[in-house]
Amino acid sequence: MESWEKVLAVQRMQEYIEEHITEPLTLKMLADVACYSPWHAERIFKELTGKSPFAYIRARRLTQAALKLQATETPKIIDVAFDFVFASHEGFTRAFSREFGVSPRRFAQEKGSYELKLFMPSRLRDYYLTLQRGVEQMPKSTNVNTVFVQVVDRPTRKVILKRGVKATHYFEYCEEVGCEIWEILSGIKEALYEPIGMWLPEKFRKPGTSEYAQGVEVPVNFAGNVPKGFEVMELPPCQMMVFQGTPFADEEYEKAIGDLWAVMKSYNPEIYGFCWADEDGPRFQLSPLGYRGYIEARPIRQLNINE
Repeated sequence: MESWEKVLAVQRMQEYIEEHITEPLTLKMLADVACYSPWHAERIFKELTGKSPFAYIRARRLTQAALKLQATETPKIIDVAFDFVFASHEGFTRAFSREFGVSPRRFAQEKGSYELKLFMPSRLRDYYLTLQRGVEQMPKSTNVNTVFVQVVDRPTRKVILKRGVKATHYFEYCEEVGCEIWEILSGIKEALYEPIGMWLPEKFRKPGTSEYAQGVEVPVNFAGNVPKGFEVMELPPCQMMVFQGTPFADEEYEKAIGDLWAVMKSYNPEIYGFCWADEDGPRFQLSPLGYRGYIEARPIRQLNINE
Protein backbone atom coordinates (compact mmCIF):
# COMPACT_ATOMS: atom_id res chain seq x y z
CA MET A 1 0.00 0.00 0.00
CA GLU A 2 1.29 3.44 -0.92
CA SER A 3 1.94 6.05 1.77
CA TRP A 4 -1.46 7.59 2.55
CA GLU A 5 0.14 11.05 2.72
CA LYS A 6 1.37 10.67 -0.86
CA VAL A 7 -2.02 9.41 -2.07
CA LEU A 8 -3.82 12.40 -0.58
CA ALA A 9 -1.21 14.81 -1.95
CA VAL A 10 -1.69 13.48 -5.47
CA GLN A 11 -5.46 13.56 -5.06
CA ARG A 12 -5.26 17.23 -4.06
CA MET A 13 -3.30 17.89 -7.25
CA GLN A 14 -5.87 15.95 -9.30
CA GLU A 15 -8.72 17.96 -7.81
CA TYR A 16 -6.91 21.25 -8.37
CA ILE A 17 -6.33 20.34 -12.01
CA GLU A 18 -10.03 19.55 -12.54
CA GLU A 19 -11.11 22.80 -10.87
CA HIS A 20 -8.71 24.89 -12.97
CA ILE A 21 -8.56 22.88 -16.19
CA THR A 22 -9.44 25.93 -18.31
CA GLU A 23 -6.80 28.13 -16.66
CA PRO A 24 -2.99 28.24 -16.97
CA LEU A 25 -1.40 25.77 -14.54
CA THR A 26 2.17 25.56 -13.29
CA LEU A 27 4.11 22.94 -11.36
CA LYS A 28 4.52 25.48 -8.54
CA MET A 29 0.72 25.72 -8.19
CA LEU A 30 0.40 21.94 -7.96
CA ALA A 31 3.31 21.68 -5.53
CA ASP A 32 1.70 24.28 -3.24
CA VAL A 33 -1.55 22.28 -3.22
CA ALA A 34 0.35 19.04 -2.53
CA CYS A 35 2.48 20.69 0.21
CA TYR A 36 5.66 19.33 -1.35
CA SER A 37 8.55 20.83 -3.29
CA PRO A 38 7.98 21.05 -7.07
CA TRP A 39 10.51 18.28 -7.66
CA HIS A 40 8.92 15.90 -5.15
CA ALA A 41 5.36 16.78 -6.23
CA GLU A 42 6.19 15.94 -9.84
CA ARG A 43 7.88 12.69 -8.84
CA ILE A 44 5.02 11.31 -6.71
CA PHE A 45 2.40 12.45 -9.23
CA LYS A 46 4.05 10.42 -12.00
CA GLU A 47 4.68 7.51 -9.64
CA LEU A 48 0.99 7.16 -8.72
CA THR A 49 -0.78 8.21 -11.93
CA GLY A 50 1.68 6.96 -14.54
CA LYS A 51 1.86 10.41 -16.18
CA SER A 52 3.84 13.55 -15.51
CA PRO A 53 1.64 16.44 -14.33
CA PHE A 54 1.81 18.19 -17.70
CA ALA A 55 1.10 15.03 -19.71
CA TYR A 56 -1.87 14.42 -17.38
CA ILE A 57 -3.14 18.00 -17.75
CA ARG A 58 -2.84 17.86 -21.54
CA ALA A 59 -4.71 14.54 -21.70
CA ARG A 60 -7.50 15.90 -19.49
CA ARG A 61 -7.77 19.10 -21.53
CA LEU A 62 -7.96 17.16 -24.79
CA THR A 63 -10.64 14.88 -23.33
CA GLN A 64 -12.70 17.86 -22.16
CA ALA A 65 -12.23 19.51 -25.55
CA ALA A 66 -13.47 16.35 -27.29
CA LEU A 67 -16.56 16.26 -25.08
CA LYS A 68 -17.26 19.91 -25.83
CA LEU A 69 -16.85 19.36 -29.58
CA GLN A 70 -19.27 16.46 -29.34
CA ALA A 71 -21.86 18.36 -27.31
CA THR A 72 -21.79 21.62 -29.32
CA GLU A 73 -23.92 21.90 -32.46
CA THR A 74 -21.49 23.97 -34.58
CA PRO A 75 -18.33 24.44 -32.52
CA LYS A 76 -15.58 26.88 -33.49
CA ILE A 77 -12.32 24.95 -33.21
CA ILE A 78 -10.32 28.03 -32.25
CA ASP A 79 -12.72 28.85 -29.40
CA VAL A 80 -12.44 25.32 -28.01
CA ALA A 81 -8.64 25.52 -28.34
CA PHE A 82 -8.52 28.75 -26.34
CA ASP A 83 -11.03 27.42 -23.77
CA PHE A 84 -8.57 24.67 -22.89
CA VAL A 85 -5.44 26.82 -22.86
CA PHE A 86 -3.97 25.94 -26.25
CA ALA A 87 -2.09 28.87 -27.76
CA SER A 88 -3.21 28.36 -31.34
CA HIS A 89 -5.57 26.53 -33.66
CA GLU A 90 -2.58 24.70 -35.18
CA GLY A 91 -1.15 23.58 -31.85
CA PHE A 92 -4.54 22.31 -30.68
CA THR A 93 -5.14 20.45 -33.95
CA ARG A 94 -1.74 18.74 -33.76
CA ALA A 95 -2.23 17.71 -30.15
CA PHE A 96 -5.81 16.51 -30.71
CA SER A 97 -4.86 14.53 -33.84
CA ARG A 98 -1.90 12.93 -32.08
CA GLU A 99 -4.03 11.97 -29.06
CA PHE A 100 -7.11 10.65 -30.88
CA GLY A 101 -6.04 9.89 -34.45
CA VAL A 102 -8.54 12.32 -35.99
CA SER A 103 -8.51 16.10 -36.42
CA PRO A 104 -10.84 18.13 -34.18
CA ARG A 105 -12.62 19.56 -37.23
CA ARG A 106 -13.36 16.16 -38.69
CA PHE A 107 -14.43 14.81 -35.30
CA ALA A 108 -16.83 17.74 -34.86
CA GLN A 109 -18.24 17.37 -38.37
CA GLU A 110 -18.78 13.61 -38.15
CA LYS A 111 -20.22 13.25 -34.63
CA GLY A 112 -20.97 9.66 -33.75
CA SER A 113 -18.49 8.25 -36.27
CA TYR A 114 -15.54 8.07 -33.87
CA GLU A 115 -15.24 6.40 -30.47
CA LEU A 116 -12.31 8.16 -28.83
CA LYS A 117 -10.18 6.76 -26.03
CA LEU A 118 -10.94 9.52 -23.55
CA PHE A 119 -8.73 10.02 -20.51
CA MET A 120 -11.04 9.70 -17.48
CA PRO A 121 -8.83 9.05 -14.44
CA SER A 122 -10.16 7.89 -11.10
CA ARG A 123 -9.56 9.65 -7.80
CA LEU A 124 -6.46 8.20 -6.12
CA ARG A 125 -8.04 8.22 -2.67
CA ASP A 126 -10.98 6.05 -3.79
CA TYR A 127 -8.68 3.69 -5.66
CA TYR A 128 -6.46 3.04 -2.66
CA LEU A 129 -9.41 2.73 -0.29
CA THR A 130 -10.67 -0.01 -2.58
CA LEU A 131 -7.29 -1.76 -2.43
CA GLN A 132 -7.10 -1.35 1.32
CA ARG A 133 -10.34 -3.21 1.96
CA GLY A 134 -10.31 -5.44 -1.09
CA VAL A 135 -8.59 -8.44 0.50
CA GLU A 136 -11.27 -8.98 3.13
CA GLN A 137 -14.32 -7.75 1.18
CA MET A 138 -13.86 -8.95 -2.39
CA PRO A 139 -13.98 -12.46 -3.87
CA LYS A 140 -10.61 -14.20 -4.17
CA SER A 141 -11.19 -14.79 -7.90
CA THR A 142 -11.38 -11.07 -8.58
CA ASN A 143 -8.32 -8.97 -9.43
CA VAL A 144 -8.97 -6.35 -6.75
CA ASN A 145 -5.81 -4.39 -7.50
CA THR A 146 -7.37 -2.77 -10.51
CA VAL A 147 -10.92 -1.86 -9.48
CA PHE A 148 -11.52 1.89 -9.33
CA VAL A 149 -14.48 3.33 -7.41
CA GLN A 150 -15.68 6.91 -7.45
CA VAL A 151 -18.82 8.88 -6.62
CA VAL A 152 -20.31 11.24 -9.21
CA ASP A 153 -23.27 13.60 -9.10
CA ARG A 154 -25.86 13.30 -11.87
CA PRO A 155 -28.00 16.43 -12.36
CA THR A 156 -31.63 16.51 -13.47
CA ARG A 157 -31.56 15.34 -17.07
CA LYS A 158 -33.55 13.49 -19.67
CA VAL A 159 -32.88 10.14 -21.28
CA ILE A 160 -33.87 9.08 -24.78
CA LEU A 161 -34.54 5.36 -24.53
CA LYS A 162 -35.91 2.35 -26.31
CA ARG A 163 -37.79 -0.05 -24.04
CA GLY A 164 -37.96 -3.80 -24.44
CA VAL A 165 -40.74 -6.15 -23.36
CA LYS A 166 -39.35 -8.62 -20.82
CA ALA A 167 -35.59 -8.19 -21.13
CA THR A 168 -33.52 -8.27 -17.94
CA HIS A 169 -30.11 -8.01 -19.61
CA TYR A 170 -28.35 -7.08 -22.84
CA PHE A 171 -28.73 -10.34 -24.75
CA GLU A 172 -32.45 -10.65 -24.03
CA TYR A 173 -32.84 -7.01 -25.06
CA CYS A 174 -31.11 -7.59 -28.40
CA GLU A 175 -33.39 -10.54 -29.09
CA GLU A 176 -36.45 -8.34 -28.45
CA VAL A 177 -35.53 -5.07 -30.17
CA GLY A 178 -32.38 -5.76 -32.20
CA CYS A 179 -28.74 -4.77 -31.77
CA GLU A 180 -28.75 -1.58 -33.84
CA ILE A 181 -30.14 0.60 -31.02
CA TRP A 182 -26.67 1.57 -29.81
CA GLU A 183 -25.74 2.96 -33.22
CA ILE A 184 -28.92 5.07 -33.34
CA LEU A 185 -28.26 6.44 -29.86
CA SER A 186 -24.65 7.24 -30.77
CA GLY A 187 -25.91 9.54 -33.52
CA ILE A 188 -27.90 11.83 -31.20
CA LYS A 189 -25.94 15.08 -31.28
CA GLU A 190 -27.34 16.51 -28.05
CA ALA A 191 -26.11 13.55 -25.97
CA LEU A 192 -24.35 14.46 -22.73
CA TYR A 193 -22.39 11.21 -22.61
CA GLU A 194 -22.09 7.97 -24.52
CA PRO A 195 -25.06 5.53 -24.72
CA ILE A 196 -25.83 3.31 -21.74
CA GLY A 197 -27.53 0.04 -20.99
CA MET A 198 -29.91 0.57 -18.04
CA TRP A 199 -31.66 -1.50 -15.43
CA LEU A 200 -34.77 0.57 -14.71
CA PRO A 201 -36.27 0.69 -11.21
CA GLU A 202 -39.95 -0.15 -10.99
CA LYS A 203 -41.09 3.47 -10.90
CA PHE A 204 -39.35 4.19 -14.21
CA ARG A 205 -40.97 1.28 -16.05
CA LYS A 206 -44.25 1.21 -17.94
CA PRO A 207 -46.66 -1.74 -17.69
CA GLY A 208 -45.62 -4.49 -20.05
CA THR A 209 -42.09 -3.16 -20.60
CA SER A 210 -38.68 -4.49 -19.69
CA GLU A 211 -36.37 -3.89 -16.76
CA TYR A 212 -33.39 -3.54 -19.13
CA ALA A 213 -33.34 -0.82 -21.79
CA GLN A 214 -30.84 1.23 -23.73
CA GLY A 215 -30.68 5.01 -23.90
CA VAL A 216 -28.59 8.14 -23.93
CA GLU A 217 -28.78 11.08 -21.53
CA VAL A 218 -29.49 14.57 -22.88
CA PRO A 219 -29.91 17.99 -21.20
CA VAL A 220 -33.09 18.57 -19.24
CA ASN A 221 -34.13 21.26 -21.74
CA PHE A 222 -33.78 18.86 -24.69
CA ALA A 223 -36.37 19.58 -27.37
CA GLY A 224 -34.80 17.91 -30.39
CA ASN A 225 -35.90 15.09 -32.64
CA VAL A 226 -36.56 11.69 -31.07
CA PRO A 227 -35.95 8.61 -33.26
CA LYS A 228 -39.06 6.65 -34.20
CA GLY A 229 -39.95 4.07 -31.56
CA PHE A 230 -37.97 5.85 -28.84
CA GLU A 231 -39.25 8.04 -26.01
CA VAL A 232 -37.95 10.73 -23.66
CA MET A 233 -38.06 10.42 -19.88
CA GLU A 234 -36.84 12.86 -17.24
CA LEU A 235 -34.47 11.57 -14.58
CA PRO A 236 -34.12 13.28 -11.18
CA PRO A 237 -30.73 14.28 -9.77
CA CYS A 238 -28.90 11.52 -7.94
CA GLN A 239 -25.49 10.29 -6.89
CA MET A 240 -23.89 7.29 -8.57
CA MET A 241 -21.09 5.03 -7.41
CA VAL A 242 -19.04 4.18 -10.50
CA PHE A 243 -16.99 0.97 -10.68
CA GLN A 244 -14.29 0.53 -13.32
CA GLY A 245 -12.33 -2.66 -13.89
CA THR A 246 -9.01 -3.20 -15.62
CA PRO A 247 -8.42 -3.23 -19.37
CA PHE A 248 -9.12 -6.65 -20.88
CA ALA A 249 -8.86 -8.52 -24.16
CA ASP A 250 -12.02 -7.74 -26.14
CA GLU A 251 -12.95 -11.41 -26.45
CA GLU A 252 -12.94 -11.72 -22.63
CA TYR A 253 -15.63 -9.10 -22.04
CA GLU A 254 -18.01 -11.57 -20.34
CA LYS A 255 -15.38 -12.46 -17.75
CA ALA A 256 -14.61 -8.76 -17.19
CA ILE A 257 -18.28 -8.06 -16.55
CA GLY A 258 -18.63 -11.07 -14.24
CA ASP A 259 -15.55 -10.07 -12.23
CA LEU A 260 -16.85 -6.56 -11.68
CA TRP A 261 -20.30 -7.81 -10.73
CA ALA A 262 -18.67 -9.98 -8.07
CA VAL A 263 -16.96 -6.89 -6.67
CA MET A 264 -20.17 -4.84 -6.70
CA LYS A 265 -22.12 -7.63 -5.00
CA SER A 266 -19.75 -7.67 -2.02
CA TYR A 267 -19.12 -3.93 -1.84
CA ASN A 268 -20.45 -2.18 1.26
CA PRO A 269 -20.94 1.57 0.57
CA GLU A 270 -21.84 2.26 4.21
CA ILE A 271 -18.15 2.15 5.08
CA TYR A 272 -17.83 5.45 3.19
CA GLY A 273 -21.08 7.02 4.37
CA PHE A 274 -23.45 5.90 1.61
CA CYS A 275 -26.21 3.38 1.05
CA TRP A 276 -27.57 1.87 -2.14
CA ALA A 277 -30.52 3.86 -3.52
CA ASP A 278 -31.73 1.76 -6.43
CA GLU A 279 -35.05 3.60 -6.75
CA ASP A 280 -33.32 6.96 -7.29
CA GLY A 281 -32.32 6.21 -10.87
CA PRO A 282 -31.26 3.49 -13.30
CA ARG A 283 -28.21 1.39 -12.63
CA PHE A 284 -26.28 1.56 -15.88
CA GLN A 285 -23.41 0.02 -17.83
CA LEU A 286 -21.19 1.46 -20.52
CA SER A 287 -20.12 -0.45 -23.59
CA PRO A 288 -17.50 -3.02 -22.46
CA LEU A 289 -14.46 -1.71 -24.34
CA GLY A 290 -11.30 -3.61 -23.54
CA TYR A 291 -8.90 -0.67 -23.53
CA ARG A 292 -10.61 1.07 -20.60
CA GLY A 293 -12.07 -1.80 -18.58
CA TYR A 294 -15.71 -2.55 -17.90
CA ILE A 295 -17.65 0.32 -16.26
CA GLU A 296 -20.91 0.14 -14.35
CA ALA A 297 -22.64 2.54 -11.95
CA ARG A 298 -25.26 2.11 -9.23
CA PRO A 299 -27.31 4.83 -7.47
CA ILE A 300 -26.38 5.72 -3.91
CA ARG A 301 -27.53 8.13 -1.24
CA GLN A 302 -25.51 9.76 1.53
CA LEU A 303 -26.29 8.41 4.98
CA ASN A 304 -27.58 10.77 7.63
CA ILE A 305 -24.96 10.44 10.33
CA ASN A 306 -27.41 11.84 12.93
CA GLU A 307 -29.88 8.99 12.46
